[in-house]
Amino acid sequence: MNAILALEDGKIFRGRSFGAGGERYGEVVFNTSMTGYQEILTDPSYKGQIVTMTYPLIGNYGVNKEDVESHKPFVEGFVVKEYSKIASNWHSQQSLGDYLKENNILGIEGIDTRQLTLHIRLVGAMKAVLSTIDLDEKALVKKAKNSKGLVGIDLVKEVTCKKPYEWKTKAAPGTVFGKRVVVVDCGVKFNILRNLQRVGCQVMVVPATTTANDILKIKPDGVLFSNGPGDPSAVSYVIETTSRLIGKLPVFGICLGQQMLGLAFGGKTYKLKFGHHGGNQPVKDLKTGKAFISVQNHGFCVDMDSLDKKDIEITHINLNDKTLEGLRHKKLPIFSVQFHPEASPGPHDAQYLFKRFVEMMEKHRAKKN
Repeated sequence: MNAILALEDGKIFRGRSFGAGGERYGEVVFNTSMTGYQEILTDPSYKGQIVTMTYPLIGNYGVNKEDVESHKPFVEGFVVKEYSKIASNWHSQQSLGDYLKENNILGIEGIDTRQLTLHIRLVGAMKAVLSTIDLDEKALVKKAKNSKGLVGIDLVKEVTCKKPYEWKTKAAPGTVFGKRVVVVDCGVKFNILRNLQRVGCQVMVVPATTTANDILKIKPDGVLFSNGPGDPSAVSYVIETTSRLIGKLPVFGICLGQQMLGLAFGGKTYKLKFGHHGGNQPVKDLKTGKAFISVQNHGFCVDMDSLDKKDIEITHINLNDKTLEGLRHKKLPIFSVQFHPEASPGPHDAQYLFKRFVEMMEKHRAKKN
């Protein structure tokens, strides 16, 4: 079936569909990861976006039920150079195309993804429409222009859990559970929960709309604000919750969670030209001077110049564009990172941060006692 990806600036890409048919709108971005397409598809942070994979062959190892980061895919569309109809992997349970059909996700193959990526790098991420039912180029460009985009839109409400739940999976032998952590689900990836469990945390996941008072009633040792999609400034209720928890208990923020903290501290956020999406983003730890490779997926960032340097210390920066990648409060037990220490997919260089969160909670408990 023929398919068209039309960008709001008039750029057109024609290809063939795989997956579901229909029409979808979203901001088109590119991801530089070579593997991990299933984890990318199921990352709730991609709600509202059409994802282009820069690696040319996608689908060759199929799909399985274990390598997911949420209960379903959240991307609006999936763009690849070549879709492999043959899935060769002992772990595979179905093809990528069937998985997309099953979850009503549009896919398009056969386009020049290198040209599309270079165009996004030059012009910036932009609104787009992916369609198999309307092949009129002018009409599609108009639809893309008139679509809502991401700025000012609250997408967290569309991906957060409906009610609280305790994360219960089989723990590694010898795991000792000592800390109770509440995770505010703004679009949390399962591997964040797995990593908290790995370092001995009992994990309670709550909807993003949960108030600070309700979180404190659970009596946690710490709170983690998770990753999530869209414009952070539009998620006012989470910003308010973050503000009310500052100074009351240890807080760890990841990706959108860092942006929530930045706004709660009185800072500002802004939209990046084409964002950071992939498993090869270099980050420098300013305390140690060491660099490591990180997994990232965000289109917005905290403006480091808007933060009060008397209270906030910048801990990490992106070595590609010098944007803010980490911060901590100088007096309170609070820190955050813009990248994804849980990986999935990608390198595990930053997983030590989950242990650091546990150490921060232990230190805070010792002070209280």
